[in-house]
Amino acid sequence: MAGQNAVSNANDQDITILGKITTAFGIKGWVKVYSYTDPMTNILQYPVWLLNIGGQWKEYKLRDSRPQGKGLAAALEGINDRDQALALSQVEIGIPTSDLPELEEDEHYWFQLEGLKVFHVSDENADGQLLGQVTELFDSGGGNQVMKLKPCEGSVDKQQRMIPFVDAIVLDVDLDTGEIQVDWDPDF
Repeated sequence: MAGQNAVSNANDQDITILGKITTAFGIKGWVKVYSYTDPMTNILQYPVWLLNIGGQWKEYKLRDSRPQGKGLAAALEGINDRDQALALSQVEIGIPTSDLPELEEDEHYWFQLEGLKVFHVSDENADGQLLGQVTELFDSGGGNQVMKLKPCEGSVDKQQRMIPFVDAIVLDVDLDTGEIQVDWDPDF
């Protein structure tokens, strides 16, 4: 299949998922794309996508793209008809994490925060109380981000929590230790 190259070390390298192909679009091999990037068109800034096909990451070059309704449509090299496009339905789109733009020191990508443990710290309890583990982050509208937490081993209780990801509440994010410190009362 032209335009497709198996990426020999992709399974060994760090890959960030940027979206997924949902289904075919039209009869000329275009695909509908659901982008996780914000704004959604940022996924189109990457000229080469890694597609997870049958557990193997394969490289595809982006030939063309356009907004389509509430999503995006894309044409990939080597995908020239509807059947080939349909075969890519529900396939993840990724890039090497090293290709992501550098962030400022106090900024983080959402995927970096998933799985981190969240601790309530206070003057009375400097070590902190484990509130849970981040399962996802989402935009609640109006530019407000929220962390969704699930209980984990050692949590103060078995509650799921939603904690705003704002400077007044999030005191520290330490990717090395895998911890986020918050000023958030466990009773909330």
